Amino acid sequence: MAENVGSVMLARSAMNRAATEGQRPAGRPVRGARRVSAALAGLAASTRHELLTFDDPVASAGYAIPEPFLELVGACMRTAAERADEVRRIVPRHALARIEGGLRVPGQARLVESIPFKMILVDRTVAAIPLDLELLYNGMLLVRDPVVVRALVRAHQVCWAMAEDPTAYTVPSPSPPPDDLPPQLRPVLDALVAGLTDETAAARLGMSARTYSRRVGELMAALGTTSRFRAGAEAARRGWL
Repeated sequence: MAENVGSVMLARSAMNRAATEGQRPAGRPVRGARRVSAALAGLAASTRHELLTFDDPVASAGYAIPEPFLELVGACMRTAAERADEVRRIVPRHALARIEGGLRVPGQARLVESIPFKMILVDRTVAAIPLDLELLYNGMLLVRDPVVVRALVRAHQVCWAMAEDPTAYTVPSPSPPPDDLPPQLRPVLDALVAGLTDETAAARLGMSARTYSRRVGELMAALGTTSRFRAGAEAARRGWL
């Protein structure tokens, strides 16, 4: 964790140093939804080899951010990911459901407790960081200074090495509860599983051969099979045995 914090501090220190040296600014601020959208579209179109991100897909929840802007950001991310040879996203654990669900982006993703700031880094040449470190909608800094970009890449690499595979947190969906076996078919199922002949089963159950045969048909229909052999297996799968 100390190494992780150290790399983040290194990235921020490099940005401050580049800004104060006076030779060139650390980056170019972009403000306004239209300009931010255009800049993100440009980043997506320029992606060729690698896309590194610190991303929190649910960070915008609770903020009055127009849906078209959110859709555009998502589309830009997917476009950039599809164009890149390698994609590595680092997301907080609380966003696991989103990366498994409707917000799918090609590439790899790993989980951390929290991300240091939101970032999109393309081909190790340019990075986009929100001015408030959280929401691109509030403006962002386009960073091209090589020193700062290298520091951001290193911060991402350290976080990636310490992050965890999302599959370790994936809980299998519970099986749907089995349909209830109609009470009148329980004795018929038990007789089938016991391997009794129709005549013996009907006699033991105190019903006519015709009634027993009809109940067997009802059981097969309930199990969705016409094979008595498969009936036992299907009944076991449904939890009826």
